[in-house]
Formats: sequence, structure tokens, C-alpha cells
Amino acid sequence: MSITQLITSRDNPLVQRLRKHAQDPSAYRKLGEVWLEGDHLCSACLARGVPVALAVIADTAWLGEHGTAAGHDELARKLSELARQADKVVVVPQALWKVFSGLESHAHLGFLLSRPDEGAVDAGIRSGLRSVVLDRVQDAGNVGSILRSASAMGFQQVVAFKGTAALWSPKVLRAGMGAHFALHLVEQVVADDLAELGVPLVATSSHTDQLLPSAPLPDPCAWVMGHEGQGVAEAVMARCALRVAIPQPGGEESLNVAAAAAVCLYESLRRRLAA
Repeated sequence: MSITQLITSRDNPLVQRLRKHAQDPSAYRKLGEVWLEGDHLCSACLARGVPVALAVIADTAWLGEHGTAAGHDELARKLSELARQADKVVVVPQALWKVFSGLESHAHLGFLLSRPDEGAVDAGIRSGLRSVVLDRVQDAGNVGSILRSASAMGFQQVVAFKGTAALWSPKVLRAGMGAHFALHLVEQVVADDLAELGVPLVATSSHTDQLLPSAPLPDPCAWVMGHEGQGVAEAVMARCALRVAIPQPGGEESLNVAAAAAVCLYESLRRRLAA
């Protein structure tokens, strides 16, 4: 049974910690915990069996320990059911959510997790997995979208270079829509760490005649996706076993990195299915 606590002060240490999560994308690295806001992320977390130490819920959405209070709508019932699956539930006044919420429309439910990636950091890169390497991809929306595509297309690991948007930041979490919990994630790597992948590296490049539809793609492999403006660094590109170009008969110079990732990861999946 969950233990319930009521917090009403904006000066409470927990509220201040949640404010740090909302204001600093990399706060989870310093605090050793990850803040998930919204019922979709919370549901995805539970669906993957991730243990939840603490749920935070607005008083207007909390039906009580057994969910028996009357006069609440279906959303409140859903949020209360999710919250009760945590070890502890903290109830805060709805007016207090604006102090620490990162959303324009407050979700009224969040989970505070011990770092889900602690094991990943300790274990480092896993060898032999279908992977995506992010080389200084800076936009949080792009990073989250790539994680979502990686999970959807059956990839197992995402490895991020220093300079990439913080993988467990609130914006990346929202863009990832729960994909984080299906992937092995490793951050803050450098070029020399790539040898640990144990699979060939494949990058997109406009300076090659090898087109994606006909390229001899290895499987498993690690797709390398580069900085939005600068592309893949030369030091990383030099480690790639294959460079491919995405055909663009419409004449555009390049694709958004998240769109390019989705095209490449799908091509890998298509070939696996065909085989």
C-alpha cells in the first residue's frame, strides 16, 4: 500500500527539487533522479516494469488511497490509479503545480524515479546491439523523436556523444513518448568509446554515390546521426564502415536529422522483415 503525504508549501524541499528539474535540462545528472510529468509517460514507465519510488499528484485529481471518493471525473480516477502504483504518493494543491511544472497545460501527475539509466552508465555501451549514435544532436525534440523511431523500428540502444541534448531532460522525455524505457541509453561518450559497440557504423552523407535503397547495409549496425548544422564530425565519420545518401529527387539540400533517422532506421527494419 502506498504511503501518502500532503505538501502545501512552495518552499518544501521536494517542490524545490522539482523546480530544478523544470528549469535545468540536465538536473537529473546532479540530483540522481528523473522527473516524469504527465499520465502518458507515467503509464509507459509502469508498462515497462520500472519501479516508482514517488508519485506526485494534484489534490484535485487524488481520490484517496482506495479511490473511493465521489464527485471526480474519469481522468482523476485514471491519475489516482497510476499514482497508487508508486511506493509513496505526495499530494500537492493544484495551485502549486505551476511552481514546478514544465508544461503549459499542467498534467497534475508525475513520477520521480531513481535514475533509470544508472545501470546503463555503470555498464557502459553494450556490444552487438542494433544501435543509434547521436553526434552532438542538440535539439531536444529531434533527440526525443529519434529515440521514438529507434524503439519503434526495433533498435535496442542509443549512444549519445557529449554535446547532445540531455537524454533524460523533460523535453526529450516528452518527445520520446515513453521510448526511453524500451532502450539502453548511454550518454557523454567520446569517439574512442565507439569501438565498444562491436557493430559496423553507418552514416548518412551527401558526399557519396552509395544510395540508401541499394546500399549493402550490415545488420546489426549502428546508425550515426550528426549535429543539425555540422553533420557527423570527421573524426566519427572516419570510423564508419559505410556512408550512404538518402535520395531526394525533390531537390532539397538535406533532411531534418530526426526525419533522416526515421528513414534510415525504417530501411534497416524493412530489410530485416524482407529477409
